[in-house]
Amino acid sequence: MTHTKHDIDATAEVSALPEKQGGVRGFLRTLGPGLITGAADDDPSGIGTYSQAGAQLGYGISWTMLLTFPLMVAIQEISARVGRVTGHGIAGNVCRFYPAAVLNTIVALLFVANTVNIAADLAAMADAIKLLIGGPGFVYVVLFGVVSVAAQIFFDYRHYSAVLKWLTLSLFAYVGALAFAHVAWGEALRGLVIPQIQWKAEFFTTLVAILGTTISPYLFFWQASQEAEEQRIDAHKKPLRKQRAQAASEFRRIRVDTIAGMAFSTLIALAIIMTAAATLHASGKTGIETSAQAAEALRPVAGAFAEIIFALGIIGTGLLAVPVLAGSAAYAIGEGRRWPVGLARKPREAVSFYAVLALSAGIGIVLNFTPISPIAALYWSAVVNGVLAVPVMVLLMVMVRRRDVMGPFLVGGALYWLGWLSTAAMAVCVVAMFAGML
Repeated sequence: MTHTKHDIDATAEVSALPEKQGGVRGFLRTLGPGLITGAADDDPSGIGTYSQAGAQLGYGISWTMLLTFPLMVAIQEISARVGRVTGHGIAGNVCRFYPAAVLNTIVALLFVANTVNIAADLAAMADAIKLLIGGPGFVYVVLFGVVSVAAQIFFDYRHYSAVLKWLTLSLFAYVGALAFAHVAWGEALRGLVIPQIQWKAEFFTTLVAILGTTISPYLFFWQASQEAEEQRIDAHKKPLRKQRAQAASEFRRIRVDTIAGMAFSTLIALAIIMTAAATLHASGKTGIETSAQAAEALRPVAGAFAEIIFALGIIGTGLLAVPVLAGSAAYAIGEGRRWPVGLARKPREAVSFYAVLALSAGIGIVLNFTPISPIAALYWSAVVNGVLAVPVMVLLMVMVRRRDVMGPFLVGGALYWLGWLSTAAMAVCVVAMFAGML
């Protein structure tokens, strides 16, 4: 069966509307890797960034979330397509079509950045639970780290995937926290739809932090690998290169899943920014550096219940994000080495894969017991992520136009150019980040 250019473009630009699959229940079944990826984007360190943005700059920074939304959707959908079309994640394709040095550099940087991020997230989760019940923080760091790793290794994949889906609901805590804030909705709406640029270093530093938080390399690797994983465990599915008849419906599913996940991520980020703007910024509390500090600062302004809800959200999203961070590093290294990979495999079937996953989380735990501050290290993690994101995105955009990678399913049209726009935005952020460091 031959495919004309018209057929390929039509397939690549399928409708974003889901097929009828039983109303709400069918829609919920459609959600998977995209939803989990979007929710994991709002990890405790990201919550800290959004809280800091709202505390420092008020409602006027909200418009950046509408700017990043289509960019997030585009690069994540492209990542998902790579996984579904080829049956391999990003690293699995890089190792097949690019020099080993390229892969090794990317994977090493990803492992370092993810491990530091895990350390910071565990620290934030420990601080949050200390706010709620007190006790020794180091015990909570170990507990959360061990539980996250053990769940990935020993849970049945389908049950574990369902747990991750349910954990996304914890992010609605921030919608609840917003309900306790006295929001000036007129001012909030203006900040959302009218770009307000402040020509000062503080604004541009925060802008770079927001873009770097919302568009992160580990999310690209995770969603691509999860699409490949979902295909491997379903006997009715094969990589789309080998099962072309399913392409239209699968691309629709990917688009709906990705848009829903990124919209959810954006909604929660906006709720956090507006809560911080309405409470902390309005009361002059602008010196917020972490998500736990934001939760603690809410008590005298918005009440104890707002603090509790905010803290519970940190714990819930951390339980979601730590497995994604450790898992994306394990997938990248395992695929690059052509090991058996996948959370659906039994531990004895993928020993090396699970060993990398445990190592990443284990180092994250240990970092909390060294003189190195995980929160300070997070700054350098952001630098590494920024450095890594641009070449990975360039590689991704070149890859999806290679017929030896994507077969007849080359990415084109608006999605392709939005992907390049997202890449350009990240490149500008990296330049601005380094300019601010000088």
